[in-house]
Amino acid sequence: MNPADDVPLAALAATALANVGTEYPFHLMHLARDEAEIVAPRALHPVFHGAYDWHSCVHMHWTLARCLRLCPDGAFAAPAVAHFRGRFTAEAMAGECAYFAAPDRAAFERPYGWAWLLLLALELDALSRQQPVAAAWRDALAPLAERLAQRFVAWLPRAQFPVRAGTHGNAAFALVLARQYASGRDPALAARIEDRARRWYGADRDYPSAYEPGGDDFLSGGLCEALLMSRVLPADAWGRWWSAFAPTDATLEPWRHPVSVADATDPKIVHLHGLNLSRAWCWRQLLPRLPVTARVAAAQAAAVHLQASLAAATGGAYVGTHWLASFALLAATGDAVDPG
Repeated sequence: MNPADDVPLAALAATALANVGTEYPFHLMHLARDEAEIVAPRALHPVFHGAYDWHSCVHMHWTLARCLRLCPDGAFAAPAVAHFRGRFTAEAMAGECAYFAAPDRAAFERPYGWAWLLLLALELDALSRQQPVAAAWRDALAPLAERLAQRFVAWLPRAQFPVRAGTHGNAAFALVLARQYASGRDPALAARIEDRARRWYGADRDYPSAYEPGGDDFLSGGLCEALLMSRVLPADAWGRWWSAFAPTDATLEPWRHPVSVADATDPKIVHLHGLNLSRAWCWRQLLPRLPVTARVAAAQAAAVHLQASLAAATGGAYVGTHWLASFALLAATGDAVDPG
């Protein structure tokens, strides 16, 4: 599959580049311990201070890195490289590490921002093998990636229950992304992820898909869970799990049709565009594991979900465009380093 056939890479990259350079408005989530810590986002986050909030800035940089890898000769390449050179320095990244190291910030951006940061680290590693200039950006990010990987390892055994919400706290989504980073490079994290996935979701049956979506969901709790289990279970075991998890057509029906977005200028309602795009991602990634008889319908569901919200990724209010490009690119190319 050529991802350029499904999404406009140049437009997504241009949107990402504009976003990471836009400092305000910025939705600041910050634990200030005294008045001296009431400062501008740039002072708190020397690298990730654009694109409306910290985690969106992280995954907009992932968007830029992946677009650079998939289309190294695009018109956006030169300004993207210049941006990375200026922003991804060891000094600036030390400031990001210092923020995470401060007391009482152990849960900052857990788990959504952590997972995207690890996926960005993985993408920069892949990009550096294609374009040596990216090695410096990869190396600058590495200490923060290692810190957050360690935080995952420390947190997961204490997390007794999964968060099934369709927003940033969703545990399954974060573990799907983090597992990509862990595979082959962090056995401790990979083992923690597999253990939690099996404990949290292994016995799930008859998923209540009719309860989805919530009014500001950008993730399907059920499909994200199914995708995570497809990554940790052997094919035959996952097939049995899926048959019990989604045993009827009625279970699948709510996930087959895109949702409408009543007001794309509302910062919460616009999340539903992300839901459509993330459903497209889930269906595409699940295709190889689904029963043969279900694959045509799943492929159709992925296609209609992508088309329903693709335009919102690069056009419309900033409350949507500051993050949706990443989800469009994820839907078209997958979370793995090898797109497809």
